Amino acid sequence: MAGSSDEYVETPGTADNSDDYQAFLDDYNIQVTHQEGQVLHGHVLSVSEKEVIVDISRKSEGLVPASQFPLVDGKPDVKVGDTIEVMFDRTGNQVEGYILLSYERPHRLHIWDDLEKATADGTPVKGKVVNKIKGGLAVDIGIIAFLPSSQVEIRPIHNLDGYLGKELEVRILKLNRKRGNAVVSRRVLLEAEAESRKSQALAVISEGAVVSGVVKNLTDYGAFIDLGGIDGLLHVSDLSYGNVTHPSTVIQVGETINVKVLKYDREKERISLGLKQLHPDPWATIEQRYPKQARVIGRIVSVTDYGAFVELEPGVEGLIHISEMTWSRRMKHPAKVVKAGDQVEAVVLEVEAKDRRISLGIKQLEADPWTTVADRYSIGSVVEGRVRKLADFGAFIEIEEGIDGLVHISDMSWTAHIKHPSELVKKGQIVQAVILNIDAPHRRLSLGIKQLQPDSWETFFKTRQVGDIVRGKVCRAAAFGVFVELLPGVEGLCHRSEMADDTRQRAGKPSADEPALPIGEELDFKIIKMNEAQKRIGLSIKAISEDDEQNRLRDYNRQALVATTTVGDAIKQHKPEERS
Repeated sequence: MAGSSDEYVETPGTADNSDDYQAFLDDYNIQVTHQEGQVLHGHVLSVSEKEVIVDISRKSEGLVPASQFPLVDGKPDVKVGDTIEVMFDRTGNQVEGYILLSYERPHRLHIWDDLEKATADGTPVKGKVVNKIKGGLAVDIGIIAFLPSSQVEIRPIHNLDGYLGKELEVRILKLNRKRGNAVVSRRVLLEAEAESRKSQALAVISEGAVVSGVVKNLTDYGAFIDLGGIDGLLHVSDLSYGNVTHPSTVIQVGETINVKVLKYDREKERISLGLKQLHPDPWATIEQRYPKQARVIGRIVSVTDYGAFVELEPGVEGLIHISEMTWSRRMKHPAKVVKAGDQVEAVVLEVEAKDRRISLGIKQLEADPWTTVADRYSIGSVVEGRVRKLADFGAFIEIEEGIDGLVHISDMSWTAHIKHPSELVKKGQIVQAVILNIDAPHRRLSLGIKQLQPDSWETFFKTRQVGDIVRGKVCRAAAFGVFVELLPGVEGLCHRSEMADDTRQRAGKPSADEPALPIGEELDFKIIKMNEAQKRIGLSIKAISEDDEQNRLRDYNRQALVATTTVGDAIKQHKPEERS
């Protein structure tokens, strides 16, 4: 049995084997009685600050040093005429004609008798902690007894300083009158008391019962409640109907609270407790009290990366998601809008009583800018905004708070071949664009940057037609011909079959390394094909040569015709003369 005397006979630091303990007893000048002697009854004759003179019916009167009595106002706590028990001092000495007596010896005999009886009966005794020694405490129970540190409390104690000077109730585990020492325990009394309290507590505990307990300690997952000798677990989820991040936000160690017994396993002595179950569940009627689109006021209790939790009432919290805080998409963190402790107004967006969730919104307090975007903007109008985000397929431009438009990569330039929007615009840059399309129901706005300038291809097709002679610069070569820049961003193809015969003969089999025509050379070409839809222009050098030959042939024929006409006229003029 824990606390029995046998446990401590061979334990280091006990009276049987501790030099520290024995040395401490010696320092206190403990007088050990080896033989009882005779107890005398004497009458107090006089009392002074140094001694007490006692009549013991002998030839000489007796003297007891004042230090052996409890003192009151500096004098021994006895009066002239009192009868006291004394014994002859073991030394047998006389002091100035008085017999030296001891008041402590008979008093100590009574103490030992009382202690032996308490040991036999298992009766607790009271003592005062007078010092801290190796392995435990020295306790005055009439004699100086040893209280091992393992016997101070039920759980191990690492710092004993707080017990100095305190009065404790202990049980004697081992008493040696001959050697004048004792070992005591406080733990056995505490264990017995806890067992008694536990039995009383278990007698009244049942599922559904409301009991009182003291918060013993807190953990991340809940709190242990001392119900009187037995602990119950109050899980963090049963503290409140609201969101509890840590039990310390609701209860504190040492606090006395009422809890409800949710589950009781008698065999394992496990008790599950609940605090929120003492109150009606506010979520039972949540849909009636917080209908959709209702405006509510609450307090921000926590802010996370994805939103903010709002306490609407004790046990009821709603979430304002970051996407519901502003119509703008620029916000990176909810802390930019709200902080813990703020009182906010919000709109109820969704209520899920089964999952105990309420979705709230702040931006709904103001009109959605997309509902009137078609009234404020028109297709073809020029707007200005900041580049908010770049993607592989284009750039998002914020033209006003909450209104973003997309400039697709294909609408950035008429002429340049752009692989990424960053080649033309940078994040944060202020740019102008043309509204190409407005899709308010789907919250989409299509913008274009290239539309700010006229289309070079469109201009070319409007001002040119098949058969026109144009001037162009050879810009790049291919195996099948060369590409010719006619306007910035506008190119035409001169196939090798459309080159002059001498050029084709020189080129042989054209390649990119040996182009049929020198790169950078400016030449005249004839437009032989035009496809506006596919933006294709066919050019020819050979056609120009053929046109030149035809022109020369026409000129020759025309000149020949003129010469023929002149000869005929001359003949006609002479014929009449001949007829005459």
